[in-house]
Amino acid sequence: MRKPELAAAIAERTGLTREKAAEVITAFTDQISAAASRGEDTTLIGFGTFNIRTRDAREGRNPQTGAPLHIPASKTVGFKAGKALKDAFRLA
Repeated sequence: MRKPELAAAIAERTGLTREKAAEVITAFTDQISAAASRGEDTTLIGFGTFNIRTRDAREGRNPQTGAPLHIPASKTVGFKAGKALKDAFRLA
């Protein structure tokens, strides 16, 4: 499902216009991004948690040449599904 489809589904369910639903989705994702940039987790009980994960520096290989290369440490955003979301998959 893409953002326009999600906005249409939210609009249908809530009575908002598609434009307002898209604004809500944008505000939601902006807030998740802002919290992540501050290093904060965002937990939506029953749905899941967005958190910052760190990756240690490591050695890798160039897939074309096989030459070794250094991959620096980095941070990334992770998501862990909550119980209700996991249960929804078990029923499907």
